[in-house]
Amino acid sequence: MKLIIGLGNPGKKYELTRHNIGFQILDYIAGYLRVRFNPEKGDWYGVSGKYKDSEFYLMKPVTFMNNSGEAVRDFLTSNNIPLNNILVVHDDFQIPFGMIRLRTKGSDGGHNGVSSIIYHLNSMSFPRMRIGIGKDILNKEDYIDFVLSDFNKKEISQLNELIPIYKDCILSFLSEDIKVTMNKFNKNFLQEDLDDNIKNPDFTKKKDDSV
Repeated sequence: MKLIIGLGNPGKKYELTRHNIGFQILDYIAGYLRVRFNPEKGDWYGVSGKYKDSEFYLMKPVTFMNNSGEAVRDFLTSNNIPLNNILVVHDDFQIPFGMIRLRTKGSDGGHNGVSSIIYHLNSMSFPRMRIGIGKDILNKEDYIDFVLSDFNKKEISQLNELIPIYKDCILSFLSEDIKVTMNKFNKNFLQEDLDDNIKNPDFTKKKDDSV
């Protein structure tokens, strides 16, 4: 079995914030796979299922972000899942909006939810999927306000294109070796679209001579 953990904060107040992109992606995947989250005995919502030949469990801790590791630890206490079969999906303000960065292990990168998981598992050796939400942030106060704010209209429009890609990345993790998934998805998908437009401009539109 593979465990996919989406990080976020519970409640309507935080539902559409940048910090909740982990919850938002898992909700989208659940809809795509036609499964439904349910409250579990521990401090999380979860649902199990099967994709191709891989059994999975989707998990949304409801301990609030800073204590996410408590729910993950409690789940793993009752379920024998190797750490390399875990994928933590979370926002990262230090990389650009539109970018995916998968890593097989590493530090928390300043993310309190990941820090809590590292602490409670006593290990940094688990895969994580970093979802770029970033822009230039100068100090901690700005960072906190930024991640807890809602996506703006332009970003929401872009997310309509990005979230299916995030879904494909996670489904690849379920069915393929993580190195294959990393090779496919470790890139900035918004920048890739921009580069394609520069390399292949649309010359089919009729030129306006009045410009």
